[in-house]
Amino acid sequence: MKYVLSLVFAAFAATATVAQDADEDMIDDMIVSAEDVDLDSFRFERRPLLVFADTPNDPSFIEQMENIEDRISALESRDVIVITDTDPGEPSDIRRQFRPRGFGIVLLGKDGSTQLRKTTPWSIRELTRSIDKD
Repeated sequence: MKYVLSLVFAAFAATATVAQDADEDMIDDMIVSAEDVDLDSFRFERRPLLVFADTPNDPSFIEQMENIEDRISALESRDVIVITDTDPGEPSDIRRQFRPRGFGIVLLGKDGSTQLRKTTPWSIRELTRSIDKD
């Protein structure tokens, strides 16, 4: 009985490790830097979620990114791609286009139109509700 219990525990631990690796791969695929991104490449395929801050150490930016990483699968199922820009000193084309002041998020529709613009972190539940109502 002891061996069976150990085997079951080992199987659960292996499954958790595989799931964690899959989540990390999904995060790597879904969160990109704004430096070399062309928003037109996502048109009619993905919903860009732009996350701006003046520094990666901004508490609002950290909170927003934690929210995103904790529920990345909910965004993935809605075709969201997260694009971050935390360097106003080297403004990307996206930063020039949207002109954020400090922290901000901008959700674009698949057609490229602005669906949502906020200056405070939003939960994934709030973001997905906003996507689903359209």
